[in-house]
Amino acid sequence: MNAHYPVVATRAGHRCEYCRAPEAIFNFPFEVEHIVPTGSTGTSTDDNLALAGRSCNLFKADCREAVDPETGLTSPLFNPRVDDWTESFSVDRSRGTILGLTPKGRATIERLRMNTPSQLEARRQWARLGLFP
Repeated sequence: MNAHYPVVATRAGHRCEYCRAPEAIFNFPFEVEHIVPTGSTGTSTDDNLALAGRSCNLFKADCREAVDPETGLTSPLFNPRVDDWTESFSVDRSRGTILGLTPKGRATIERLRMNTPSQLEARRQWARLGLFP
């Protein structure tokens, strides 16, 4: 397990810092990911680490920006250390959809593929169990 996991997971409330998936539902710990990849000047310090579910981490990869589907312009991705989640995203609980409120939010949703059919169904179930958002 990543040596930073205890600090990062506690700070994140054991939720993916991108899609807010509850770690408790999964049968393995979430991943500690570098917000700014180490290959792009990122460090392994607490201010550059986030807790991410496998799907979010896989699709984020080493990207730092993506295209906002509404404007067609490139935008930085959501940064959990400096951006407020509720300013960038909202949730339609009945559909399980994460909605982007800003270019950064919309670009992040697109890049991380946060609204696949399986994710929507999972979020609806988590909401019924009181585990999401």
